[in-house]
Amino acid sequence: MMALLESFWFLIPVTLVQSLIYSTVAVGIMIPFRILSLPDLTCEGSLPLGGCLAAALVIAGLDPFASTLLAVAAGAAAGAATAWLHLRFRIHSLLAGILVFTMLWSVNLRVLGKPNASLPSGHNVFDAVSATILLSNGWQVAVFGALAMSGVLALVWLFRTEIGLSMRCVGANDRLAPALSIRSASYIVGGFALANAIVAGGGALLAQQQGYADVTMGLGILINGLASLIVGEALVGRHTVARQVCAPVVGSIVYYQLVSLGLASGLHPSDLKFLTGLFVIATLALPGLRTRAGPIGGL
Repeated sequence: MMALLESFWFLIPVTLVQSLIYSTVAVGIMIPFRILSLPDLTCEGSLPLGGCLAAALVIAGLDPFASTLLAVAAGAAAGAATAWLHLRFRIHSLLAGILVFTMLWSVNLRVLGKPNASLPSGHNVFDAVSATILLSNGWQVAVFGALAMSGVLALVWLFRTEIGLSMRCVGANDRLAPALSIRSASYIVGGFALANAIVAGGGALLAQQQGYADVTMGLGILINGLASLIVGEALVGRHTVARQVCAPVVGSIVYYQLVSLGLASGLHPSDLKFLTGLFVIATLALPGLRTRAGPIGGL
């Protein structure tokens, strides 16, 4: 038991940094799913898109801050493409997201020129601020914690503005929105673009934090983001805008600590995906069991 606790304690700073970066994926899932009531899977491609594009631009000699901003813009374009496919051709948003993130695999390989690439030492947004940030887990927790807090406050503010209220109205009742002179299509495109811009920004920071980009860096990230969102909503709730926006970040922190505890207990890393799936199924099934709702079709 002591060995398990020591291993878990040692991993906490590392997983805190990891969870704060990957909270962008949970936020990217939450905005289409909860705010617009349209599930979107594009983030599995927009995360590596942000990482690969930022890395390619930095390697090409562009300023790291400009590279990060362009990666964010590319993520927004990917999200807007998914929304456009859904609206223009009536392709379900889930299928449109799968199509886009599948195509982004080829795009990422073209952008990076090879499956993975290392960034030049010292050429990243963190070293541009202070060379000590990447040398200390404590500094990284502080930096990514401040970025996460700023993002949460910005989203809470946005969803309370007229634009945010219109976006929430589209998600709550898409038939009522036109009666209120709200152009649903514009807000759906904007919501998808915002969600994937956040995810791509997380991918750009992840590539610069770890010093390399890989086209597979988004593989399986959807299930982690969904698990984080569900855990966060179970802990924080989603009855107010602030709770809804905080839930993905809190859930990501808790989820990755649970993963860390599993690794410290001796679980093989390859078992974590299976356990995560079981955990998500159990969490989704729990409300139905509490209300004693019957199974569909008598199954």
